[in-house]
Amino acid sequence: MVQELAQARDELEEAAKTADDDGAREDIREVADSFKDYTVGDHEPDHAILDEHLNQLRQLSERTDTDTQDRIDNALEIAEEYREQIDQA
Repeated sequence: MVQELAQARDELEEAAKTADDDGAREDIREVADSFKDYTVGDHEPDHAILDEHLNQLRQLSERTDTDTQDRIDNALEIAEEYREQIDQA
């Protein structure tokens, strides 16, 4: 299951490279770093934390250009699929 977050992180790392806005780039990297922590650490995000990341990605998608937006949307789709697989509290 962690593989999905690794894929989403990879998409976000590519999105950060194409982002024109420094603020958006930093926000993208922040979410990518969180996903990296989940893939290398021994803890999984709960629904609430993951929802915060997903909402942040939705907002980033709205404020970025087409190429960056496509990569964020891909990461968002992958992360949403992952979210459906984790247990709710």
